[in-house]
Amino acid sequence: MTGLILPPGQGRKLITKAQEVTFKATKEDGSAISIFEVVVPPGFDVGAHVHSDAQEFFYVLEGELQLLAFEPTRRTEQDWHEWESPDGDKAVRATEGASMFVPSGTPHAFRNASDKPARMLFQCYPSPVHELYFEEIAEIWAAGGINPDAIDEMRRRYDVSQITPQRYQPPALLDPQSSEPRGA
Repeated sequence: MTGLILPPGQGRKLITKAQEVTFKATKEDGSAISIFEVVVPPGFDVGAHVHSDAQEFFYVLEGELQLLAFEPTRRTEQDWHEWESPDGDKAVRATEGASMFVPSGTPHAFRNASDKPARMLFQCYPSPVHELYFEEIAEIWAAGGINPDAIDEMRRRYDVSQITPQRYQPPALLDPQSSEPRGA
């Protein structure tokens, strides 16, 4: 194979407790956009954030994700789950076949609030910003989990302005009634 055609499940993989990312098309392949297949485990919340230059596209392949892409009437710092747009839009429960396009400058987020992994196709323009981002965040997670200070510093270098915290709380640690950590 030339690398331009990949069989199912193939591509360079970065696997951590918080995500599994398979590189499908990269700058190294000559692509202006980075394309990834991402497995999002239950309990993972990327946190609301915004990119000044990057554009992104998400397509749910299996499972379900909660998706958000709009400027809310009021930003909150702890989470984005109840945000509302001036037009009354709220986060959407997205299942297989749903997609989200995120223009530059648009706050957005995703989380897996279900008890099963979700799988999505993720594209980012321009390449290789998210390729480098995924490589570095995998190193941070491998070094001992989610280190907020290291992640914040790294995100600034990759055009990510974080609005609400990134979280990973596997379902065993969640209160089944609220999707919030037990004892919170």
